[in-house]
Amino acid sequence: MSPSSAGARRAPAKPRRAPEGGAQPGRGGGDKRERILDAAVRVFARKGFHATRVSEVAKAAGVADGTIYLYFESKDELLRSLFEDRVETLLSHMKTELPKLPNAPAKLRRILEIQLGVLGGERDLAEVFTVIFRQSTKLLKQYAAPKFTAYLNAIAAVVSEGQAAGDFRVDVAPLLVARATWGALDGIALTWALGRAERGALARAAGQLADVILRGLLP
Repeated sequence: MSPSSAGARRAPAKPRRAPEGGAQPGRGGGDKRERILDAAVRVFARKGFHATRVSEVAKAAGVADGTIYLYFESKDELLRSLFEDRVETLLSHMKTELPKLPNAPAKLRRILEIQLGVLGGERDLAEVFTVIFRQSTKLLKQYAAPKFTAYLNAIAAVVSEGQAAGDFRVDVAPLLVARATWGALDGIALTWALGRAERGALARAAGQLADVILRGLLP
């Protein structure tokens, strides 16, 4: 799926938006674990990973400090779980929406729309997803965690499908395309979160990036 801005942040936790054109993610907002993850997004985005204390996340989530450790062994584990949780959201949307589409090019375009759509509804999440994760050495070493690998493999599977159908060129490795796609999406979300984060900008970027990638995959 950005160093914290010095200026004032928005306060508050609005319900998570669904990606444009997609359904609302189905995670229970009242669950303590989910409240902790949502609070972590806000606090990490405001203060950065290293400057954040677990007690601050607990306070933002409205739970006792010790409650955090019932769900997460450490602050690094909390950040890693946050990453995997959000990647699982992307996978869930893909599982629901991609089978409805007629071919690989349409599916690959929708993948881009889903990822940038999820981040476009939440600037704090985009900042955490693109920059804060990089502040944890442990997380970077675990970047090939199962959920992330599953996400790359899902993109690669769409590329393979397109190659088999004659829609995509066959002289490129599907996993390479998947990694390049992730990198491009990550870079776009990063610059958006660090900038003015204009509404609708990520949706437009998704369409433009899809055009570039799909043209590059033409047989």
